[in-house]
Order: sequence, then C-alpha cells, then structure tokens
Amino acid sequence: MATEQEPLTAGELIRFWRKRRRLSQLGLALAAHLSTKHLSFVETGRSRASRQLLVHLGQVLDLPMGERNRLLLAAGFAPLYQERRYDGDFMRPLRESLRRLLHAHEPNPALLVDGLWNLIEANSAASLLWDGVDPALLEPPVNILRLGVHPGGLPAISSMTAACSAPLVHRLRRRSRDDADEALGTLLDEIESYLPTEPPDGVATRPVVSLDLHTRLGDVCLFTVIATLGAPLEVTAANLALETFLPADEESAARLRELVTFAPSASSYMNDREKEDT
Repeated sequence: MATEQEPLTAGELIRFWRKRRRLSQLGLALAAHLSTKHLSFVETGRSRASRQLLVHLGQVLDLPMGERNRLLLAAGFAPLYQERRYDGDFMRPLRESLRRLLHAHEPNPALLVDGLWNLIEANSAASLLWDGVDPALLEPPVNILRLGVHPGGLPAISSMTAACSAPLVHRLRRRSRDDADEALGTLLDEIESYLPTEPPDGVATRPVVSLDLHTRLGDVCLFTVIATLGAPLEVTAANLALETFLPADEESAARLRELVTFAPSASSYMNDREKEDT
C-alpha cells in the first residue's frame, strides 16, 4: 500500500528523482533546456508533460529503465521499455547466447545473476563454488552475495572472508541509493551485517582481491570479473550480470582444467532451464 510520501504522479516522480540527484529546479531546467516555470508547472501538475518531455527528463535524470517506464505510466503513456521473464520466448535468443558464453568460460567457473544477485544460470565448473557449503544456502533462489559472505558459504570452503566482498557490496550500496532500489537495499542490510565493522588497515599488496578455493586437488587461486550487457533495451536484461572466476596463476589454471573433467555435466539450474526450453 502506498504511503503518503510515495510519489504517485508524474510530477511527483520528477520532483523525487530531481531531489535524489541533488538538483534544484533551476539545475534540472538548465540541464534539460527547459524554463524553470515550465518544470515547476510539470512537477505540481499544473501542466501536463508530453511523452517526449518525460522521456527527455528520464534521460537527463539518468533514471533506471523501470523508473522511466513508471514515469510514463504515471502520466498515462505506454512504457518505453519492455519487461519480460528471462525464461520466456522473447528472451530466448539472448538466453541462448549467454548460455553459450557461460559454457565458453569453462574450465573457469561462471554464473549469471539478476539485479538482486540471485543465481539464474551457471556453467558446470561453477559447481566447485558450492561444493561443501551449507545446504540451506543452496535453497532456491540461491543468492550469490549471501553465498560469498555467509560463514557457511564460500568462506567455509575457501580463504575468502566477508571482507573480500566489501568492495562489491559498497558499489552495490551506492547503486541502491542512486536507483532508489529498496529491494537491493534490504538485501544489503543483511549482507553488510557479515562485513567487518573496522575499515581495512595496511597497504594492498596485490592488484585485485583473490581467494584460494579448497578443492580435492589442492587450492585454486581465483579472482573475479563482473560483466554486464553493453546496451540493454529491456528491463530484465539491464539487470543481468555475469561473474567469472579466473585463475590467478598457471598452477590454478591447470587444476581447474583437471577439476572440470569431474564436475557435473551442468548445474541443476541449467538442467531445469534446458528442460523448460525443449
């Protein structure tokens, strides 16, 4: 149920996001090449904004795709971007291409997550990342952020500590504030409870955070790379992220090549989705 403070009209949404971006009416009017009077009338509802103006303001305010749709709907216009299920027919070409990309990363673990870092798909090698973790953390939906900081998650099977995830968590916290993403903010409230309260001391001795994954062949040193789609035109696609765990040295690379031979043919997530597609 909407509260009194929740913006409901197009004008209220514009004012909400203008303040979120720390812009005065004059500042937004100048950036959008509008008169301050016109912008004021739009915010108060005295003037009805055109679809073109709302699209323009959404761009100037750098709104998330979902919020641009919300702004247009509040003014009685059709949304600009589609929002479809990832496992639906509309997303099939993208889904199949991303699945091929996941497989192409083997023997390196790679996984695909949504905007809340819930696991969508993974390649076979990714099973190494949850071999031995608390089974409760593997109940769907599997949350990769939680898996990375919970004592029963990756810290239980590697040298990883909750502090290793701090840079990513802090970036996501900024995103949750910038995008007014309440769901992400709530998740981060839980995730941050696992982080150390004291800031790190000392000087960094390596270029990136890495972890030693404990495997039956010995430790495998990994670091992560996170990629997003370059030019998404759909809300679900805009929130996708692909995380790849790469070997930090040749010994780790060789162990990964040997380990992937004995990995399951695919994760349960992959099997389930392949059955749906057939």
